[in-house]
Amino acid sequence: MTVKTIEHEFSSRQQLIALQRLSLVMSRTLDLEEALSQMLACLQEQVSMQLGMVALYNPDQQALMLEKLYGVSAEVSKDVSQIRYRLGEGILGQVMRQGEAAVVVKLENEPRFLDRLNVYDYQLPFICVPILGPDAKPFGVLAAQPMENHPEELSARTRFLEVVANLVGQTVRLVGQAKSQHEGLIEERDQLRRKVRSQYGFANMVGKTPAMRQVFSTVRQVAKWDTTVLIRGESGTGKELIANAIHYNSPRSNQSFVRLNCAALPENLLESELFGHEKGAFTGAMRQRKGRFEQADGGTIFLDEIGEISALFQAKLLRVLQEGEFERVGGNETLKVDVRVVTATNKDLEEKVRDGEFREDLYYRLNVMPIELPPLRERIEDIDALAEFLLDKLSKKQHRKLHISEGAVRLLMAHTWPGNVRELENCLERAAVLSESGLIDRDMIILEKSPMQPKPQPSASVATNPISHYSSAVSPQDENLDERQRVIAALEASGWVQAKAARILGMTPRQIAYRIQVMNIKMRHL
Repeated sequence: MTVKTIEHEFSSRQQLIALQRLSLVMSRTLDLEEALSQMLACLQEQVSMQLGMVALYNPDQQALMLEKLYGVSAEVSKDVSQIRYRLGEGILGQVMRQGEAAVVVKLENEPRFLDRLNVYDYQLPFICVPILGPDAKPFGVLAAQPMENHPEELSARTRFLEVVANLVGQTVRLVGQAKSQHEGLIEERDQLRRKVRSQYGFANMVGKTPAMRQVFSTVRQVAKWDTTVLIRGESGTGKELIANAIHYNSPRSNQSFVRLNCAALPENLLESELFGHEKGAFTGAMRQRKGRFEQADGGTIFLDEIGEISALFQAKLLRVLQEGEFERVGGNETLKVDVRVVTATNKDLEEKVRDGEFREDLYYRLNVMPIELPPLRERIEDIDALAEFLLDKLSKKQHRKLHISEGAVRLLMAHTWPGNVRELENCLERAAVLSESGLIDRDMIILEKSPMQPKPQPSASVATNPISHYSSAVSPQDENLDERQRVIAALEASGWVQAKAARILGMTPRQIAYRIQVMNIKMRHL
């Protein structure tokens, strides 16, 4: 058989099969060690090239570091990572420096061969090729030893090994990029976690009244354990903030924190949202979908407005709380989850239990560790600290420094705050928008009356008059009036003279003129 025939046979049969397998190996994993191991195994099994090795250049060490050696004992493999070659040192170092393949017909005749591994057969050939980067510069070498001494095949085997080296180079670069991106994502995730933890840390929980100190003490204690928590309080008191603080200061803080407002969805959608559904479970279910409980597995689920769920759904929720298991909508498979449950409500659950609107057994399952948040009107002493804290948040949002005057704080402390902290935050944001200098003074504080308070009914004689009517018998100092009503009452009492009305309210003419304009009070001309 001629040399050409042998080279053709090797090329057409062995190489194509080996390259097909190599391409599959390289595309199935981003684990560099596993990819190199499978690639070198393929060289040995498919094209009879044993003891394959890959060495990559380390710029810090300024040397080739042996990355993988295939076909040796575990004892030898242990020492592989310690072996290195400087540029120009031995066959590997020379190939790395010159960027050209080296072919040795018989190792015993090659003085450049250093034999640091002591595993190669001196009676057989040895082939070493460079691994080139996108700039055609070598960044490593690939070497292997044919199992038989056929000098006429060395040219074809060298070309084949160069093709494999290109595949190895692509794999090394892809793995490096994937590793870099993965490390970047991990760092970004850790930064976000640190930011969230600091945002919901105990240092950011504002309150100095005894009631709030008791709440903070309870949160610190309950965060350590997996106890079910029921957070109670009026709307706007910060129930979700407390739920966040419990999760992000608990052992589950590295896992998911999933939120759901139970009042925001009808019952049929609520079940699918919490438990998920199978494909085809109902019209529009085009694919399987995980519910919130599955998403929160290992972490915490926060169910707000728990008092709004229906009696039928209460039974399904009770099973999850008791057994930790459920089925997706339209499915038969029972799923088990490990989820901590934190709930919140502004309803009187005890009254709903007495009226038969809320299951008693579910109530006791939820009310393991209750936390009661006092309304803002019961902790007026916290308003100055809360105002500073909320203005600090607004300062970052508006990219400027905001301050509040003592007079404005006193005005805030005189209000009853039916909307609690949420209303206070809205009030300060509105005042910040009106302040060009960044200083929030009394005349920029606009206090709205509660939407639950009924509007005064005008008498028949003034029903068609666009001017808001208040009897002069109404005192501007009446604490039951909101600020707009007090301003109008003072104007009524002063005969609609702004200067007199300002003196009644303890304001300057500029301040009362500003309120008349902002509150859209139409002046009566007598």
